[in-house]
Amino acid sequence: MIDWQPAVKPHCRTYRFGLAHASLKKSMNPGRILLIDEDAESLERLDACLQRDSLSVTTSKSLHDALDKMADDDVDGVIVSMAMSEMGWFDFCCRAHGVRPDVSVILIAEKGDVDAAAGAIRVGAFDYLVKPIDAEILERSVDRALARRRQTAPIKRLRESDTGASEFTMSDRVIGSSASMRRVFAIVRRVADSDAAVLIHGETGTGKELIARSVHEHSRRQKGPFVAINCASIPANLLESELFGHERGAFTDAKQQRTGLFLQASGGTLFLDEIGELPIEVQPKLLRALQQRSVRPVGSNKEIAFDARVLTATNRVLEDEVYEGRFREDLFYRINVVKIDVPPLRERGGDVLELARYFVAQHAKRHPQGAMELSLAALDKLRAYAWPGNVRELENCIDGAVALARGTRIEVDDLPEKVRSFRPDRFSVAANHPDEIVTIDELERRYILRVLVLVGGNKSRAAQVLGFDRRTLYRKLERYEEKVGTMSQG
Repeated sequence: MIDWQPAVKPHCRTYRFGLAHASLKKSMNPGRILLIDEDAESLERLDACLQRDSLSVTTSKSLHDALDKMADDDVDGVIVSMAMSEMGWFDFCCRAHGVRPDVSVILIAEKGDVDAAAGAIRVGAFDYLVKPIDAEILERSVDRALARRRQTAPIKRLRESDTGASEFTMSDRVIGSSASMRRVFAIVRRVADSDAAVLIHGETGTGKELIARSVHEHSRRQKGPFVAINCASIPANLLESELFGHERGAFTDAKQQRTGLFLQASGGTLFLDEIGELPIEVQPKLLRALQQRSVRPVGSNKEIAFDARVLTATNRVLEDEVYEGRFREDLFYRINVVKIDVPPLRERGGDVLELARYFVAQHAKRHPQGAMELSLAALDKLRAYAWPGNVRELENCIDGAVALARGTRIEVDDLPEKVRSFRPDRFSVAANHPDEIVTIDELERRYILRVLVLVGGNKSRAAQVLGFDRRTLYRKLERYEEKVGTMSQG
């Protein structure tokens, strides 16, 4: 989400991300800033703006040199001109974020561009300033960047001391260095060794099963089985038998005894995917099994104890399902002891390009041309696309692009047409005549519906973005439906 604010001075604008409401107090601790600009005169002006005792400023005219300096861990923040011709600014941001995700990059543009600002935050930029630069605005931005650096430094040291961190993030293709994914990794590491119930929530294609497998593989149950079932893929009349098992003759076609998945997973982990699709008639039986730590096979009078950790996942907002009577509240609280929210790909910044390069390396192994790479123009298209199908859609895109590539470089023409032609949606209300102006109520209706589209229909998330409670949003949506119904009847 972009927080755009006009700067204090009328001749300078700044697009601020993430920490727009953080403290703007000046840092008294020394900070190391790297200035990058091909124009020597511009470089001198920027340097002059930052001359104070609490800063150590280094300058560079080369982006490649700047990346080397960042790799050597001798900078706390980077200020770079977007007019650099040596390398695309977004590619530099991606590489800088990959080298040092804890170092803030402040971009300086020749003119304001909301699309460029949106692209900047996707690839990890901290701030976006527009020339002419006001010294006070630049100074405040640098102070905030240094404050962020001080906050992340202990986390970075902890991560470096965790020898399994790198292997953890890469082992199961759970790839990403964005802040949102680092939060996911942190929760997984903390919860893995317990037996607490974990609910994994995320849109379709975000990799919820990979997260569940990571929890299992980093737990004390890692040598036991990992048993997964998709609750939406099995008819309701067979699901109970799949989960709990059945006795011979319990129902038609039950020609032999069957051991259910709860018992098959003993000593390991049972993963119930799409738990939000669980039929309402099966929910009380699942709740009882989780409470009693035992199951009763269909057609049996005996309770059989099981020893399996139960993880669940859903792309639905279960709070909404409970509110609408489709999911039992007591079962929700039983499975929602620890919740892991897997972010959609569109909110993961530079992870898109990191994943794209990983998928290129994997899929290129099956093609005669061998090693391949993505062109800068193709990377730009991948970065700009919204990825409604998330990581799964990205992998399919790369698989097709590798197959279509004519050489060792994937170009824009090799990408799917929907990725090539994608343009970010804009919400706008334009009118050339008073008769075309809509009412405030209609404007609100359009905005609410647009927000719902952007968050994939997640009403809880939409209410959070809009600043409503969930009940208020429901009432407004019901009013819109009633209005449409009245109009259609008329």
